[in-house]
Amino acid sequence: MSVEVERKFVCTADTVKTLEEIGAVFLGQRQFCDHYFDTPKFDLTLRDMWLRKRKGCWELKCPTIADKAGETSREQSKAAAMCSRYKEITNLPEIQLRVKEVIKDVCEDSETETSPSQEEESWIIRNNLVCFAEFTTVRRSFSLKEEGVQVDLDEADFGFHVGEIEVLLSEGGDVQSALEKIERTAGKLGLSGDKRVEGKMHAYLRRNHPEHFAKLLSEHIL
Repeated sequence: MSVEVERKFVCTADTVKTLEEIGAVFLGQRQFCDHYFDTPKFDLTLRDMWLRKRKGCWELKCPTIADKAGETSREQSKAAAMCSRYKEITNLPEIQLRVKEVIKDVCEDSETETSPSQEEESWIIRNNLVCFAEFTTVRRSFSLKEEGVQVDLDEADFGFHVGEIEVLLSEGGDVQSALEKIERTAGKLGLSGDKRVEGKMHAYLRRNHPEHFAKLLSEHIL
């Protein structure tokens, strides 16, 4: 399990040029389609849990508990406020266990031999999971090796662009160091502002599912 520390930013026509100027290495471009799942009552997303299937693999993003050890400066607090932190779980049995802990109304079916694809479909049905979002992203990735930072420039198929500065940590890793790396990279890119930039899911729900979006806003998830 890894922890993703990330700051989103608004891309401009000069972003790629700036990345090249600060020594970022282009890692390549790829395309992927995401399918996000939840119950009709939004049991997962109202807990800030994001279950998705990407390239045939299941992933679950769960919020982390902010570090409470020691006092933080105003600058550190600002850096933390600009970033999101999620655990990324890719082990399917663990994902299923986490989902089961949240969704109480599970329909248990009889024990019969099933193929992996049938078992996956059965798991979705038992937990009353439905796909509430589907979109394709074209991603260009860059690396700042000396910082251990990756910068992704995303273009979603619903007409939305966003940049992401990301550091991946092992669970229990130094979050404060990751925040400092992201803050330095943001400075090199000339980013300003003290409010989080909306991500792809934020924009997708706002445009396509206003009721779901409003519920998440009211619970301060978005």
